[in-house]
Amino acid sequence: MEENKLIDNKLIDNKEMLTAANNAAAYDGKNNMMYSPAQLAYAGDAVYELLVRSHIIRNHDTNVNKMHRLSVKFVRADAQARLVSCLEDELTEEEKRIVKRGRNAKVTSSPKNAEMMNYRYATGFEALLGYLYLSNELDRLMELFGRIIEIIEKDEKYEDN
Repeated sequence: MEENKLIDNKLIDNKEMLTAANNAAAYDGKNNMMYSPAQLAYAGDAVYELLVRSHIIRNHDTNVNKMHRLSVKFVRADAQARLVSCLEDELTEEEKRIVKRGRNAKVTSSPKNAEMMNYRYATGFEALLGYLYLSNELDRLMELFGRIIEIIEKDEKYEDN
C-alpha cells in the first residue's frame, strides 16, 4: 500500500510538470482532431519520453547507462505496441479512434529496429499520448501512464541490471 502511495505521489509530480509545460505553451484553440496523426505522435513521443525518464530517475538510483537501458524497455516500438494491446479494454471509444488514426497514418520513414506493424501501433500509441497532452487531459494521461508503469515493470524482462 505504501508503495502505491509513493507511485501516486510521483505521478502527481509528473502531472504538475506537464501542467506547467502545457500552460507555458501558447494554446491556439485548435481542435486536436485537426492535427495530423504524425503531429499528435510527435508531441506524444516527447511527452512519453519525459514521463519515462522522470519515472526512471526518481525510482532507480543507478548509473545513466542502466537508466538508459531501462527507458528503452518503455519506448521501443514493440513495447509500445504491446501496451496498446494491454490497454485496449481500458481505452474510451475516442481514444481507440485516435490510436487507429495514428496506426493508419501514412508512414514517411521506415522503422530501424521494429516490425512495420509494431511501428504502426507504436505511432498510434504516441498519437494517443499527444492527443491527451494537447487536449489538456492530463489526469487521463497520468492514469494511463500509471497503468503503463504497472505493465512494463510487471514484465519479467524488466530488470535493474
